[in-house]
Amino acid sequence: MASGREVVVIKWGVMSRSLGLGVFLVLLGAVALGGEIVKLTVDGSINPASRGYVLRELGRAEASGAGLVILELDTPGGLDSSMKDMVEAILDCAVPVVVWVGPPGARAASAGTFILLAADVAAMARGTSVGAAHPVAITGQTPGEEDPTVQKAVNDAASRIRAIAELRGRNADWAERAVRESVTATATQALELGVIDLLADSIPELLQKLDGYILPDGRTLKTAGLGLREVGMSLKDRLFSYLADPNLVYILLMLGLYGLIYEFFSPGIGLGLAVGGISLLLALLGLQILPINLVGIGLVLFGVLLMVLDAFTPTNGILTTGGVVSPVIGSLSLFELDSPVIGLSWVTVAATVGTLTSILIFIFSKGLLAQRRLARPLTTMVGLEGVAKGDLAPEGWVLVRGEYWRARCQGQPVQAGDRVEVIGQEGRFLIVRRKG
Repeated sequence: MASGREVVVIKWGVMSRSLGLGVFLVLLGAVALGGEIVKLTVDGSINPASRGYVLRELGRAEASGAGLVILELDTPGGLDSSMKDMVEAILDCAVPVVVWVGPPGARAASAGTFILLAADVAAMARGTSVGAAHPVAITGQTPGEEDPTVQKAVNDAASRIRAIAELRGRNADWAERAVRESVTATATQALELGVIDLLADSIPELLQKLDGYILPDGRTLKTAGLGLREVGMSLKDRLFSYLADPNLVYILLMLGLYGLIYEFFSPGIGLGLAVGGISLLLALLGLQILPINLVGIGLVLFGVLLMVLDAFTPTNGILTTGGVVSPVIGSLSLFELDSPVIGLSWVTVAATVGTLTSILIFIFSKGLLAQRRLARPLTTMVGLEGVAKGDLAPEGWVLVRGEYWRARCQGQPVQAGDRVEVIGQEGRFLIVRRKG
């Protein structure tokens, strides 16, 4: 039988463990999250550049012990793959993430709807909107629902957004309708429907409303007295964000290829090499960011090759026709995109191929005509003086203004070293007479 002292020790050990566990739970549930507040901004399409920016800064916020991350969002949508990675990063982030659609006039459409619903706290400014998350084809048109491929994509997107909404305790039925029916909601409607948690027209108002806000997991947000640090996109991020536009990448690619062709056929000051080389390098950066189809790249390059061969092969324009058709077909299959927000436009393809092809054909035609035209002096040689480089009996060579010309003399015989004067011209021949 244990002594009284042993009983007291055992009881005290149990009590201390219980007290420690209780204090830990209290601290876990009501802790004033310390550290600074980190503010990120995504203003534009959801693409690999914005994805890399958000994932990198969320990781840094966790590593630095930040108390809160605010993501200011204004997007028309973007790539599904980039959106998926951003949603997963927000859901897995140990630091509470607040997604605020603002300022007034902003929107969280398509992929932006998924990102907003994934936040620990979803907030919007008055005058903003959310929704219209129906999958759209690469061409920018919504295919018929009877298409099995479309049904698969819609069902997949609907199940994903519903799961996200249920996880965060938001209106899952509306979220699913945003995918299946492309419904939208204003900020006020979204609050009434339970899609978002707060309305705030500015960052200061948002911070004020977040102070003391209790998250579903029991954590309490404390924003009073915490510093706000804004982390924008770096120069590299912004460059890659611009290059995530397939229209720009396509124009740079075609300009680079045609610029190098121009430099090859018209060597000189190097304008084609400089412009074409820089454009091609920037296009290659963009092609590393965007999902591309190698067959499309091959068709574009093959079309350019046909146009080059047509300059040397008399095919009456057959190769040039193929050189126009092949890049057009390759252009339409160049990027493997599932969003019209950053899709390649028909107008861009037609305008780029048409303009550059017209310019190249014009240059080629002028160059070929110039090569086939008989050489003729730009100005008359009559009246100029020179020196006979040999006896003219009656023909020989003369040097006029640093150039050798074939000449025929009239009048007195001309010997080597005599000064001569040009009195006439017959094509490449000069008519001269002895001077003095």
